[in-house]
Amino acid sequence: MEGRNLVGGGMLAGAAALIGGVDTSAAAQADDSGAVARAVENLRATLVRTLAVSPELDRIREQQRVFLKSNQKFPDFLEVGIDVWENVYDWHVRHQQPIAATRTADGRYVMTVMFTTLILRPDQVNGYIGYGFDAR
Repeated sequence: MEGRNLVGGGMLAGAAALIGGVDTSAAAQADDSGAVARAVENLRATLVRTLAVSPELDRIREQQRVFLKSNQKFPDFLEVGIDVWENVYDWHVRHQQPIAATRTADGRYVMTVMFTTLILRPDQVNGYIGYGFDAR
């Protein structure tokens, strides 16, 4: 069985559950296109929320790309503010990804994301994302 069939089947099952298993005879009699349009829009919005990458991860990736282009490697470290840290943490929880978060010897919180270690900087503004840098 191909992967797209599995994903398509899962989305179809989710759509049926979201709509609530509408009885086809009742749907044919009701002919309420507004309700159908709302159900389709709700399903679309749910899929967008579920599959979307968080804006913080997009900004982190942009900093990684800048560093990668100039150094031919991903940065070892990237400093982030508390809102970014929490949103990346929540993204891991929401998508059931393992969270590699710990504390360093000097007491800083760190979390690994895509070859880069994020360093929490609670003294910076909440949405802060610094420039990438190496361990050297």
